[in-house]
Amino acid sequence: MIFLILTDHSGHSNQNSLYALTRTLVADARTSGVFVASRADVRNSDFFAGNLSKWVFGLNASTDFDFDPTGEQFTASPVSMPYAEADVVWLRIPPPADSAFFAALTSYAPAAEPTKKPVVINNPEGILETGSKDFLYHFSDYTAPVRRVQSADDVIEFADLHPIVLKPLREYGGRGLVKIAHGVVDGDGLETTLDRWLETAKPDLEAGHYLAMKYLKNVDQGDKRILVVNGKILGASLRLPAPGQWLCNVARGGTSIIADVAPEEEVMIAAVAPTLLEKGIVIFGADTLMNDDGKRVLSELNTNSIGGFPQAEAQTGRPILQQTINGIYDYLADRI
Repeated sequence: MIFLILTDHSGHSNQNSLYALTRTLVADARTSGVFVASRADVRNSDFFAGNLSKWVFGLNASTDFDFDPTGEQFTASPVSMPYAEADVVWLRIPPPADSAFFAALTSYAPAAEPTKKPVVINNPEGILETGSKDFLYHFSDYTAPVRRVQSADDVIEFADLHPIVLKPLREYGGRGLVKIAHGVVDGDGLETTLDRWLETAKPDLEAGHYLAMKYLKNVDQGDKRILVVNGKILGASLRLPAPGQWLCNVARGGTSIIADVAPEEEVMIAAVAPTLLEKGIVIFGADTLMNDDGKRVLSELNTNSIGGFPQAEAQTGRPILQQTINGIYDYLADRI
């Protein structure tokens, strides 16, 4: 198989999973070649604008492929390839998802061989559908109480039952989350009254941009990220919030430690993974929180450029990088 990996090196660090995953993919005997191209290379502007007939510039990855803080391994490389030459396109582009570019990936058919289309992992249509927080509503048996809200009355009615969190449907990394409790709204550490916030948020509410979920008092016990590839759990880590905070994101001061997967989480993944696989989601991260009764419940699904694989391998001592590549090839073998 020839792989084309699409990424954006401008936001990378030496912790980015792309490099270790790519080295493992290159070393695999089933791999014929791996070409990595970056959206941050200005020569690729037309390609990432949806013109897939343009050859994309990048590099032929080797087992020495690693993070380069200058980015010149991408921007100074003279090598390019046609999109249609790839058997598999692996999307490692950070969120938010680019709906126009994803639509181009989905609709593209090579002029010379219209039936030869690369398999895209994860499937762009699947990312767009599952990337909305609203998709959690399909698995309400495994979440805290959850509700769609489209008006101030909807929010007030739900918040009268218990404290709630409002999740913007298309945001990520904890952006835009607000906690509502006892008539006070806490958004990114800033507090305001519920009436004032509802007045400001009215257009977004009426447009249906939020999903409401019961706020869980055990949030200080951490947000667990479970890595899943081709339906199999590969590892998990627990992200603990900073003291006095309720958001667990490492980027917001939280810390990450190795974690075991609870029995209820195994049941949850067994229910969720087949649905995601049907939509072409091979790799995803499931986030869970501790419910008020001490059981883990699903809080989020992440299906766009999931990281943490080399860190999970280092924490567990298991060959998670190779297991990830095996999962991709197993998926391809079932579908090609």
